[in-house]
Amino acid sequence: MTDIAILTLFPALMAFAAASDIATMTISNKVSLALVAGFFLVAFAAGLPLPVIGLHLAAGVLVLAITFALFAAGWIGGGDAKLTAATALWFGFGHLMPYLLVASLLGGLLTLVVLRLRKMPLPAFALGWGWAQRLHAANRGIPYGVALAGAALFVYPQTDIWQAALMVR
Repeated sequence: MTDIAILTLFPALMAFAAASDIATMTISNKVSLALVAGFFLVAFAAGLPLPVIGLHLAAGVLVLAITFALFAAGWIGGGDAKLTAATALWFGFGHLMPYLLVASLLGGLLTLVVLRLRKMPLPAFALGWGWAQRLHAANRGIPYGVALAGAALFVYPQTDIWQAALMVR
């Protein structure tokens, strides 16, 4: 049962983050806090050694410092900053760069698609959908949580935690 929790908790939280970012253009602090708490529960359940957990923590803190500076400069949203840092905690330094690379590529693609769609009129059937109007509004940001979650789901099966979960039986 532990292996099921290890294999599904992170993906479920990332999917929720992406969906909430599309629906509300925000990522709740509760999602990032759940990711942080979930990491420690899963890391101990998976039997990761304390030095490895410490390195994961260092990766999360480093990314939080960097993304906080990017948020303070107005370059990224606060929810995106916290989600990226919480994800870095799960990935550690070993999988951080692949995650950031894939997130950048997906984020660029997402941005191009959203900007292109914003040049088109919103279909009549979607006019009553608040989330569609927010997503379509030219003065709104890009729901980058979608790219962050997509990248996380792409990289997660390669991580220490995923591999440890496959060994727990």
